[in-house]
Amino acid sequence: MIPMTPLHRQRGVTLIVGLIMLVLITLMVISAFTLSGSNLRSVGNMQFRNEAIAAANVAIERVISADFTTAPVASTHTVDLDNDGTAEYTINVLKPSCIKSTGLTSLPASDPDAVKCTSGSTGAVLCYDTVWEVSATVSSASGAGKATGAVATTRQGISKRVNVTGASSCT
Repeated sequence: MIPMTPLHRQRGVTLIVGLIMLVLITLMVISAFTLSGSNLRSVGNMQFRNEAIAAANVAIERVISADFTTAPVASTHTVDLDNDGTAEYTINVLKPSCIKSTGLTSLPASDPDAVKCTSGSTGAVLCYDTVWEVSATVSSASGAGKATGAVATTRQGISKRVNVTGASSCT
């Protein structure tokens, strides 16, 4: 049998070990809290980036769905992604720039644009294959993106067949 140690001989080692364990557990909880907060910010930034790119694509689609080749101009668009009546993003679309223009000498008869591209009795082809670049810069009009001041830029290349008047800004 082990003799019991009298109370006056105990030195408080259990109390010190308990306090050290409490400090270690507290540090682990604080680091987990900090890590979860930074992960939340990262996810929020990725969400803003993805929404901003989607908004830029909406604005670029608006530009290229119109006849932008005859007189390309810069434009500003607002996009309401969640359809609540408030525009979350403002997109500045730069003037579309023509990168390349290639005159067509002939078109296959099966091409639906062949009728639009030929002129007169000679049947001379009056079309160009053009390549355009459209750039859009997105800034947040409201919400978390506005608070951070985050900005996203996207570019899209477009190939478009145009007639002579459409190619005037590209040749």
